[in-house]
Amino acid sequence: MADDDQESKTEAASERKIREAVEKGNVPFSREAPTFASILGLLVALSFVVRDGTGPLVQHLAPFFDHPRDFALENSQDATRLIEAVAMAGARFLVPVLAILAVFGLASALLQNVPSLVLERIRPQWSRVSPASGWGRIFGKAGQVEFLKSLVKFLSISLVALLLLRSEGNTAVNAMFTDPSQIPDLILTMAIRLVSVVSIATIVIVAADLVWSRLRWQRSLRMSKQDQKEEHKQSEGDPVVKGRLRSMAQDRSRKRMLANVKQATVVIANPTHYAIALRYARDEQPAPLVMAKGKDLLALRIREIAEANGIAVVEDKPLARSLYDSVEVDQMIPAEFYSAVAQILFFLFSKAR
Repeated sequence: MADDDQESKTEAASERKIREAVEKGNVPFSREAPTFASILGLLVALSFVVRDGTGPLVQHLAPFFDHPRDFALENSQDATRLIEAVAMAGARFLVPVLAILAVFGLASALLQNVPSLVLERIRPQWSRVSPASGWGRIFGKAGQVEFLKSLVKFLSISLVALLLLRSEGNTAVNAMFTDPSQIPDLILTMAIRLVSVVSIATIVIVAADLVWSRLRWQRSLRMSKQDQKEEHKQSEGDPVVKGRLRSMAQDRSRKRMLANVKQATVVIANPTHYAIALRYARDEQPAPLVMAKGKDLLALRIREIAEANGIAVVEDKPLARSLYDSVEVDQMIPAEFYSAVAQILFFLFSKAR
C-alpha cells in the first residue's frame, strides 16, 4: 500500500511544500560532508598547528620527565600546581586543534543549508525512540544505502592506507637507526601523508553523497496529482465556496444597484435587452453618473423600478447598447456620450418645465 502511494507521487514538489519542509527542518543533508570536513580540519591542524606546537609542548613537559625529582609533591597544593602546569601546556597545544576541527565541522553544515531554529526537530517524538521505527530506519532502503556507503568508504580508505603504509615501509625500518629526536617529526610527516591520501579518497564519496542526499530529499517531497489539487484548493480556496461567496457578493451588489435606480434622472433602454440608469445633478458632478445597468431580466427590473418611481425611460437602442459596453456602475459617462445624453436630458428638462 505504501509502495503504491509512493509510485503515485510522480510530480515535483511545489514551492509551498518545499517551503513548509524547510520550515520544519526537513532539508537535504549529507552525512559524509562533516566527516570529510573533519578530515580536512585534521590535515590543516597537523600541517600548521601540531608541527609548530609540538616543540613548545615538549619544552614544557621535558622537565617533568628529565628531572622529576625537582618537583616537590609534599602536599595537595604541590599536586594541584603540577596538574595545572601540565593542563595549561596541554591546553595551549590542543585548543587550536579543537578550534580548527569545530570550524570545519560548522562550515560543512552551514554550507549545505542556511541555519535556522526549528523547534519541531527538538520536540520529543515517539517515532525517534520507537523500536519499530528504529528497525525500519536500520533495515529499510535508506539504512541499506547508508551501510553500502560505509562499506565502500571503509574499503576505500583501508586500501589507500594500506598502499601508503607499504610504500612507507622502508622509511619506518630506517627510522630504527636514526636519531630518536627525529622520530616525532617522521611520524607527523607520515600522518600528514596518510590523512592527505584519505581526504583525496573520500572526495568522490562525499560528492556522490551530496548529490544523492539532495535527490533523495526531492524524491521524498514528490506529490501526486491529487496532492496538487488539494494544495491548490487550500491556497486558492474551495471553488464551490468561492463560487458561493462570489454569488452572494453579486447579489448584494445587484440589490444595492437596484436600490440606486430610485435616485436616477433617466433610464436609457433598448427596449427590453439593455437598460442604463443615469443621474445628473449640476451641483453634484460635472457629467451624468451611472446608477445601474443591466440586460435582459435585470434590464426589465430596472425599468419596472424606474416606472414605479416616475423616472423617465427613453428608448434609444444604439445609445443603450454603447453605454452598456462602455460604462460601469458608479462611474461618470465618457466624453463621447456627452452630446447624445445631453440631448435626452435637455428634452426631459424642457418637458418638465
